[in-house]
Amino acid sequence: MIAGRDFWLSCGHHLLDRDPGVGGLVVTDEFLKAYLARPELAPPPNACPAEHGIRSALLDRPRRPVSPPQIAAIADADARQNWELMIAWRDHLLDHETLEAAYLDLVRRGLKFPYLFVDQLVQVILRNMLDGCDDAFELRAAEMFFRPQRLALHQGSLVAADDETVSGLGGGPLSPLVSLLGLPPAAEIDVLSDANDDSYWDRSDRFDMALDLTAGRRGLAALGGVVARWIAHLHAIEVAIEPVIELRDVPLTWYVGLDPDATRIGDALWNGDDLDEATRARLVGLFRLAFDNPGDVIEKLRGEPVYLMVAMTADKVLRLKPQNLVTGLPIQQRESAR
Repeated sequence: MIAGRDFWLSCGHHLLDRDPGVGGLVVTDEFLKAYLARPELAPPPNACPAEHGIRSALLDRPRRPVSPPQIAAIADADARQNWELMIAWRDHLLDHETLEAAYLDLVRRGLKFPYLFVDQLVQVILRNMLDGCDDAFELRAAEMFFRPQRLALHQGSLVAADDETVSGLGGGPLSPLVSLLGLPPAAEIDVLSDANDDSYWDRSDRFDMALDLTAGRRGLAALGGVVARWIAHLHAIEVAIEPVIELRDVPLTWYVGLDPDATRIGDALWNGDDLDEATRARLVGLFRLAFDNPGDVIEKLRGEPVYLMVAMTADKVLRLKPQNLVTGLPIQQRESAR
């Protein structure tokens, strides 16, 4: 399945098949068993027979139907809730030919599943989409689709580091960047650069490389490249995306906020409100999107640019919502190729 160097081994892409027609990912029994191995679903020794029975039966046949009365028979309330979520998630994946189709359906219908499950689904779809990619900057930018980032100004640059990596560590500093991000002396974190980008593949599952998102630099351009790939992969629509350096005289005929804060900023600009300096400082990136084929766009917006906005919270955290690229673009409603 892998055409180039491997990365994100922990997402389980090796356990999936690929549809030879559309290139989407196909669920396998091995992939479902990986969910069953999660600690939340491992019954303790004193668990009731109903809980042990469900897990044992699914390890033997992961697609085996599980009825609501079977789950209701589980004595522990937390275990019942975990199994309800797991079976609902499994059934949703199995109801679709590919994982891409399952993702599109849950976004379009607004289905509610735990962030953890959805983020893992986004990661494995990205892993499929980026198969063979040799640009470490795009791979690192793609992490932002499924892992929140903590941003900081460092030596005049806006740097994004993985929020879980930063938040899970603490202690004394080792370097200015480590100090700024609150990492302990034992932690190693590097800003991705041309000098160290070849190390990305070996450490991709550690999520310990930061990305420079300063306007005009490579990180934002890489994020735009990932967005273009995501749209092409899910919608079978080709677009060109370029970063916009300044938020000046930008005609927001149509805009998509890629996170809640960016959406609020876009709404304010749409309504003609002035942005104070603190709000402007939270805008991380602005992109102009153009469709290769005008026929892909709803008629009233053909020829008009679409703007994409990225912003951090007041606490300098960025959590992208890639689902907004499914529901927010002004594209003709049609079945995608996935």
